[in-house]
Amino acid sequence: MPGTGHEPALPAGGPPAIAAPRTPRRLAALAQALDTVLPTTAPTGETTTPTPLMGLSTGIRALDDVLGGLQPGRFYLVAAAPGAGSSLIATAAARTSALDQHQPVLYAASGLTRADIAARIVAAHLPVDYRRLRAGRLTPTEQDDTAALHHHLAQAPLYIDDGTDLTTDAIAESVPDLPGLALVVVDRLQTTEDPRLPLSGPAQITDAAQALVHLARTHELPVLAAVDTDDPQVIAALSLDVTVTLTRDADQIYATVTERDLGPQATLTLHADLAHARITDPTHLHAGPVTSAPQTPPAAAPHAPAQTPQTPLQAPTSPSPDPTATQPAPTVHTAAPRRPSPRRTTASPSPQGGYANRDYSYFTGMITRAVDEALHDCDGDLTAATEALVKKAVPNAMALFEATRVGGNYEHTVYPETLEFLRKKTKDGADEIWEGRHNWTNTHLTEELKNGTHPPITVNALDTNASFLSAFKTHLPIGALIHQPDGGFDPKRSGIYRLPARPTWHHPHLPDPIGNRREDGPVLLDDATIRLLIRCARLGLCEAPHIIECWTSGASEGLLEKFRRVLTEARTKAIETDDTVTVEYIKSMYSKFTSTIGESSVNRDIRRPDWMHIIRSQAFANLWYKSHRAHSNGLTVVRVRGTDELHVTGDWRTVFTEGRLTTQMKQKDQYPLPRKSAR
Repeated sequence: MPGTGHEPALPAGGPPAIAAPRTPRRLAALAQALDTVLPTTAPTGETTTPTPLMGLSTGIRALDDVLGGLQPGRFYLVAAAPGAGSSLIATAAARTSALDQHQPVLYAASGLTRADIAARIVAAHLPVDYRRLRAGRLTPTEQDDTAALHHHLAQAPLYIDDGTDLTTDAIAESVPDLPGLALVVVDRLQTTEDPRLPLSGPAQITDAAQALVHLARTHELPVLAAVDTDDPQVIAALSLDVTVTLTRDADQIYATVTERDLGPQATLTLHADLAHARITDPTHLHAGPVTSAPQTPPAAAPHAPAQTPQTPLQAPTSPSPDPTATQPAPTVHTAAPRRPSPRRTTASPSPQGGYANRDYSYFTGMITRAVDEALHDCDGDLTAATEALVKKAVPNAMALFEATRVGGNYEHTVYPETLEFLRKKTKDGADEIWEGRHNWTNTHLTEELKNGTHPPITVNALDTNASFLSAFKTHLPIGALIHQPDGGFDPKRSGIYRLPARPTWHHPHLPDPIGNRREDGPVLLDDATIRLLIRCARLGLCEAPHIIECWTSGASEGLLEKFRRVLTEARTKAIETDDTVTVEYIKSMYSKFTSTIGESSVNRDIRRPDWMHIIRSQAFANLWYKSHRAHSNGLTVVRVRGTDELHVTGDWRTVFTEGRLTTQMKQKDQYPLPRKSAR
């Protein structure tokens, strides 16, 4: 110390370390933070016009309204079970930013290929049927539209990384290579671990999510990632700022937006347009404000019409993205199709959303356009147009069926191996399956009438409407039939069943549920007939069927359900407008679909003889149910024929509703019994 003659002691470890210069923390004044949240104002004379700072659009206006767009520096997780649409949200955001807003986008595809991404973008943007696009079966018009759009799509600043070694480090390394990058999309994080996919497995996706959060903040970029689960525990463990959780119900998707610290913010109802591989705003947006998210998805509420935004890269000849547009606009060199009658109009969708509160206008539009084109080509000749449509019924029905199956819960087998008993023995012969075809007469009653022990009666010959169409609601096997030598019946499966002998029937006033065929020995029955016999057993009318062996697959009652609903809705509208051409066209579609899905040279798209038998037997079963209903309500059943003919005595209008709809009956004839002999 000074004046002491002593030098200061040094620390035992040597001279003191020189402290590194301190880097001050980056602080933001509240005013700067407010600029990222509150709208600015721009003077316009005496007033100011608010200019909201929206982020990049997701391509879905309702979602943008809740999120405020995809904001720089934020990470967005879209969580959904497989098939519920998380990848389609990712594709929509990338497509909108790159194609519509011309902003550079990095698309990190994990488990998907660049071909998958490109196909989804083309299908959604044009739009064009996704399944036909991937199968290379576009119509000539669609091929022209895609060719016209190719150049525009090729110029979009969308960069796809589909490498098998895709990691968050690789994604981060690519960011500086793309000047002006506006959005990073990661499609997708996979909960099931796959050694070939680094972005898979519970631990890996947790690390990946945190790395993507860091990427968004350090580069001031919006980052959107899709994950293939809606498990609340998995989502909570990720602990992310903003999560959009999707749940799907047929063609409706419920999107719940949740913030980590505030909980659920809103639940939206979106439309799953899976035929075009996209999710869109609902056909009609909510008239009121978006509601807070309940614990379960809400029921559909009354909607107000939505406006469809214009897309700058849309080809001029592509179909309208508005799902309610069913009439193609005439070009300058062709005349509009002539209507069959002044009463024929294109009905607007009902406020409830159409059949079963669903909007099927895109699919019914396929039917309407085919009819309009036929009328145009035939110069308004109704007979000629109907004949032309009947000739196209098989391919058009298959195209409509395939469109309704896009995004279905199950992928059915189209060409399973045909089992020997399902093969025709001759070209025009039959296979070995026994359908419950009706050709029944109440012989007990007719004998009494003949003997004079029963007074004369008046018989009403009733006809069911669209019997094969109604039979589309039946349990069909999804995959190939598997032999089960021990037999038995599982209601979750469907197929063909062997019984040791024909079941006996002891009710002379009701038709035999398996028809009039009489043969000794074992019989092969399809699923619809077996379910009818089980129902009869529960009613105490017969013994339960004894199944000694069977050939079945997992079953679904919904494989044809959307197809059935679309045809039913179109048929109902055609009847209401007295549109006979469309009614006959639809009849030809569902009847030819049924008759050609077995073994037919005119339908090469599917080979399911088991489906054909089950649908036809379901039509026979439906007629049996009607006869039992008539009998149980005091009517006398006189005759039952085929799939649609029911003859009864009594006031049938107290039992059935009269009309032409699929749920109604109509009277075709009325005659006395016994018939008066001619003199």
